[in-house]
Amino acid sequence: MAGKREVLLTDEQWKMVKPFIPEVPTTRRGGRPRADDRACFEGILWVLRSGARWKDLPDWYPSPSTCWRRLAEWEEAGVFVDMWHAFIDELDEQGRINWDEIFMDGSFAPAKKGATTWAKPNVEKVQSGWWWQMAKEYLWHVPSTRRRRRK
Repeated sequence: MAGKREVLLTDEQWKMVKPFIPEVPTTRRGGRPRADDRACFEGILWVLRSGARWKDLPDWYPSPSTCWRRLAEWEEAGVFVDMWHAFIDELDEQGRINWDEIFMDGSFAPAKKGATTWAKPNVEKVQSGWWWQMAKEYLWHVPSTRRRRRK
């Protein structure tokens, strides 16, 4: 894919996020070297920022499946939420977040043909996504950090 790589993460931001990532022991089995954690995190940020599908991830990031697996690994280890908090706090301190427009997800929007009323989402589908955890974190996080606008 041709194009210029967009810088999503500064060195200072990476230094803040990196300590949350667990060390992965090396094995003697060989195989392909593990993809760079920073590149995977930037790939995850690209998907979150753009709203694009994983398969649309630009070529300069690790493969979409690698970035997705790394996200799942970090989420399973319970460190992704901590990484996310640190990253969001930094952006908020810089005034780069508009909390009025920060979270929207189409998972709850009815889109069935001929549907006239809202149907309760399938519990298994709703709770299976990592985004559900992010939604809960957002709701927890926003009231504690939201700044009032001055006129």
